[in-house]
Amino acid sequence: MARTHLAITVELVHGVYTGDLWPRPGRVLIAARTATFEQLGKAIDDAFARWDHNHLHEFTLADGTVIIPVRWWDGEEPEGSLDGAKARLGRLRPGEQFAYTFDLGDNWQHLCAVAPQRADPLETLGIIPVGPLPCWGWGDIPDQYGRRWDDDDGSSPMPKAPTGWPASRQPCPGGDPAGTASRVTC
Repeated sequence: MARTHLAITVELVHGVYTGDLWPRPGRVLIAARTATFEQLGKAIDDAFARWDHNHLHEFTLADGTVIIPVRWWDGEEPEGSLDGAKARLGRLRPGEQFAYTFDLGDNWQHLCAVAPQRADPLETLGIIPVGPLPCWGWGDIPDQYGRRWDDDDGSSPMPKAPTGWPASRQPCPGGDPAGTASRVTC
């Protein structure tokens, strides 16, 4: 297959719970030029381990164009903005940088850069994806709400590790149909 898709590097630059991040965690996504910015936003959120997608977000292109989910703005969208459900990635140029902000309240800021060369999805992913899909990544991904453990309320002390941890870990419950109990533990 030919080099038909975009390779977009996305680095997490800043978050409300983290401040400025360095080194920056990042992901590389492969996306068709026909994909929408709405699809790219969801893929970025998935790649950065966000499970609560119900937040306003926006892309800001190098020329100042703002792309948003218009249906969430109830007719109060910023003047001149484009609808992310309609705007396609084909408007991006090789080497172009742009910004993505997830959750306009918590302000998770990302720097995005289109690779100078197009990518071959079969060579990179082994498939032709139906939407933007991560193919590479690095760094620690902070929790969307700054939590460090289940039930973390932000003020309780960290729970103590179980006695003998990690040596006391047992095989995962539910059986071991693949016969890997000697390698897989919970």
